[in-house]
Formats: sequence, structure tokens, C-alpha cells
Amino acid sequence: MHHAPEPGPDRVPVPADLRERLDAVLGALVPWPEDGSRPDGPVAVDATDRLLLDEAAPLLATAGPGDVVVLGDRFGALTLGVLALGAPDVRTHTDAVTAEAAIEHQLADADRLDLARGDREQLGITMRDDVDEHLLAGARVVLLQLPPSLAELTEIAEAVARYAADDVTVLAGGRVKHMTRTMNEVLAASFADVRATLARQKSRVLVASGVRPEARDAAPSFPARAVLRDAELLAAATPRDGTAPDGLTVVAHGGTFAGPALDLGTRFLLTTADRWPAADRVREALDLGSGTGLLATTLALRYPDARVTGVDRSASAVASTRATAEANGAGERVVVLRDDAGEDLPPASVDLILLNPPFHDRAAVRTDAARRMFAAAGRALRQGGELWCVFNTALHYREALTRAVGPTVHIAQSPKFTVTRSRRR
Repeated sequence: MHHAPEPGPDRVPVPADLRERLDAVLGALVPWPEDGSRPDGPVAVDATDRLLLDEAAPLLATAGPGDVVVLGDRFGALTLGVLALGAPDVRTHTDAVTAEAAIEHQLADADRLDLARGDREQLGITMRDDVDEHLLAGARVVLLQLPPSLAELTEIAEAVARYAADDVTVLAGGRVKHMTRTMNEVLAASFADVRATLARQKSRVLVASGVRPEARDAAPSFPARAVLRDAELLAAATPRDGTAPDGLTVVAHGGTFAGPALDLGTRFLLTTADRWPAADRVREALDLGSGTGLLATTLALRYPDARVTGVDRSASAVASTRATAEANGAGERVVVLRDDAGEDLPPASVDLILLNPPFHDRAAVRTDAARRMFAAAGRALRQGGELWCVFNTALHYREALTRAVGPTVHIAQSPKFTVTRSRRR
């Protein structure tokens, strides 16, 4: 395995007509739901997308049906780019439902994309919810936007090694500032040859090939499972006048926040469970941004007569929530939805919402998702319904919660976290 960057493989010149078509397709994309006009907003095609497509071009020139898979596409640049470069079809998986919706939006106007074909089926695009055999079977070229989590990269690499063709080549691209040598090591556990291309415009591609025979048959590392016996968790999961469980099993796929553990924010929220509404006031409960599903499962155990819904934008989180609920005997009472910030929840339908909103995008603090979740909670709660939210104390969300939901009070606070209760007006 090579850690130092090396030049990419010898280039097979891209025919001028394909290059022209690729440029036209990429130039037509927008960072949906935005239009790309905001100076500090997202871009539909970044330097990593372009470098990945350039590295893939020689392989795509000989690609046949079922050969190409794209993982982690953000706005459709990779999915549509490989078609522009001549791939007959492509299988695509995006963890975020927003990315999937962005690709669908690009396809809504196929003529604008200059691909000379119509809808998704005619273009040869298959969207898959899971990183599994259906997505990867027989794949020979895999393009991947590197995920921020090493656990997620491990799960992806193991799945490619297990299901793809023996001669598969994985092209994993990212921004240099977000890449670590450990990513090489993760790929090297499943592939015999791992090398890095030269950097271009602060992006680089890791090229992995040669599936290790032992990786083909190895037991998958994910989803990971653990039995948690934290006192706060068990107390919160105990119904009034009921018996506390011996432990709760958490199941976590690689891309799910906190993995098979209890994160500190959720732990602090659980310490307030004795002040949550009584069981006779909760017919419908919601874990908004469900992650591994620990809060959804806790609600199902604490309120045995209530129907519980878990919502998350991440396919990894949805699978984790469902698996955690099933592992604790609550699978039949926990409905799991993949939805962006709960925007599609029925209005005035929920009595109790628990929320531990995300606030990081890699190293940067981002509050947009939290504010959209507050708005969704305000719509979903019945009159008098309650939102219990835990957040980083420094973010000062109380006024935003009051505007979006209703009167908000501090329930508990530590130097790091704050728990509030907001009642629907």
C-alpha cells in the first residue's frame, strides 16, 4: 500500500464529444433546493466531483451494463456525469434523502441535461436505499464521495469487497483537508492495492483495487450492536409503575451519529424523563432526527400504548432506528420514516416530540437543520403538545423555539447542554 500521492493511471483521452457533453451536463446542474445564486451557498459540482470523473473516464470507456455504481453523490454530478462519459447505466445510493431529491430534481428536466434520453428509467439510473448486494453485485467501477465517518467508509469498503466484481476499482474522492491516512488503511483492509492521485484544486482521489480474498467472506463490521445499561437510559425506558429493562440493545450502521453508544446530549435529555408528559397524554410520540433509534425505542417502552414514529434524513439512521426498535421488541410499534427534518409529517398529529438536533457539518457549526426541525415540530404538534429538545448551551435556541413552536422554558442546564420544553400554542 502506498501512502504518498502518486500520479493517476495513464490517461485514455476522452473523446471531444463526450467531454463536451460532460461539460454541458455539469454546467446545467443546480444545488437544489437552491439555485446556486447565493455567494456563500453550496455548489452543484465541486472539484472532487470533477476529479473523480476525470479519473473514472478511462474505466467508463469500457464499462458495460451493470458495471458502474455511485455512492455519496450530492447533487447528481457523479450520477449524471458517468452517463455523459458513456456508461450505459448506473446504480446510485445517497445516504441523505435531500441528495436523492436533488438528483430527482435534475432529472425532472432531462432535455436541459443534454443526455438525449428521458426519465430515470430511460437514462438507466437505479436508485437504491441500502448499500447491499442489490446495489453492488457485479460492479466493476465504484465512484465514492468520501464520507466524514471512518465507520461509514469501513461499512462501504467491506460491502464493495463482498458483493462487487473481483476486478472492481474504487475511486474515493474528497477534499484534502478532510482526508486522513487512516482512510487509506480502511480501504487497505479490503483491497490489496490502495494509492492516492496527485491533488488538484485541493481535492484528491484514493484508488483501491484487488479485492482481498479474506475480505470477500469476512463477517461485516456493521451494523454494530451493543447492550447499554446506563442508568439514565433504563429509567427513561421504564413505564410508570412498570419494571425497568435489564438493558437496551442499540444497533448502528456506520454512517449513524454516535454509533452503538449513548451520546452525551441524549444522556442529558434522558435525565429529564420524570418530567415528560404522563402516559395518558401521549397517544402519538415522535423521535425527530432518530439516529440509532434509542430515543424512539425509549418512547415505545415508556409509553406502551402510544404509537411512536422515528424520522431521519439518513438511510443509515433509518435502518439503525428500525433495527434498534426490533432488537428491543418494539419493532411493531415504531414506524420509521426517511424524511428531511420532518417536513412531511402530518400537521397537528403528535403529542410529544423528543429532539437532539445536529449542529455539526464536519468541523463547522451549522444550525440550519435544527431550525428547520423546530419549524417541523411546530407544525406536527397538536395544541398543547410538547417538544423536549436538548442542544449545546452555547447555541441559545430558546427564542427560536418559542417562535417556531410556542412558549419555551428551560428544564435543565449544564455547562455543555440545555434541555427545554416548548408547548404548542
